Amino acid sequence: MDLRFVGFDYPVLQTLQHMMDTVGDEPDATANKSSPSAATAPTRTYVRDAKAMAATPADVKEYPNSYAFIIDMPGLKSGDIKVQVEDDNVLIISGERKREEEKEEGAKYVRMERRVGKLMRKFVLPENANCWDE
Repeated sequence: MDLRFVGFDYPVLQTLQHMMDTVGDEPDATANKSSPSAATAPTRTYVRDAKAMAATPADVKEYPNSYAFIIDMPGLKSGDIKVQVEDDNVLIISGERKREEEKEEGAKYVRMERRVGKLMRKFVLPENANCWDE
């Protein structure tokens, strides 16, 4: 559960949110991997990617011979954005916004509302898409 969406953006709660996001990233030797619930439970990577996709709004515009993808990735420079096409014609546009280091001595954030973390969108392209034409 992301506590920031309900207005709980205090530093202590942000730390708890980070702990909830990272707990379970390492394989648990005591977990029973053969149980039915373990087999159907989503992985941490899947959940993290789903959150990244939900937080990355996009518009897709169709032209007679092409598509245009307009994606909001605030805080990222064009060099920070990765664009790739997987084997099965899936376009992946991703990037990660990191927390800014406090550079001014004596200054500290009182409130941080801008999203920090992974931003990503995936789009299935038509089978006849020419992915390598510029």
